[in-house]
Amino acid sequence: QVQLAESGGGLVQAGGSLILSCAGSGNGKMLTRLGWHRQAPGKPRELVASITVGDIVDYGDSVKGRFTITRHQDTVYLQMNNLKPEDTAVYYCRTDVRHADPWGTCDYDVWGQGTQVTVST
Repeated sequence: QVQLAESGGGLVQAGGSLILSCAGSGNGKMLTRLGWHRQAPGKPRELVASITVGDIVDYGDSVKGRFTITRHQDTVYLQMNNLKPEDTAVYYCRTDVRHADPWGTCDYDVWGQGTQVTVST
């Protein structure tokens, strides 16, 4: 079973920085993509950033130039700079999992429990 352990959320003033981390336990399965989504109250969940096992990155438009995602094996880090009040949300780690065995390949995703990020004015 794949598990994700998130850490690093908290309260920060506007203009400040935070680092989120998410450690994946693949238990022999390949975590092909790791990333972060967020959900603010009353809004849909949206992509923040993701990174593949080949280090291909993708960012949501609202965080480009401010956030940086990196990956070391099955741990992903999100460096968040110049935080704004509109970045306030619950941040969820997500991984795309590939399970392969002699009978075939199965792809699915796993989500973390979420960590709160609050940016004050």
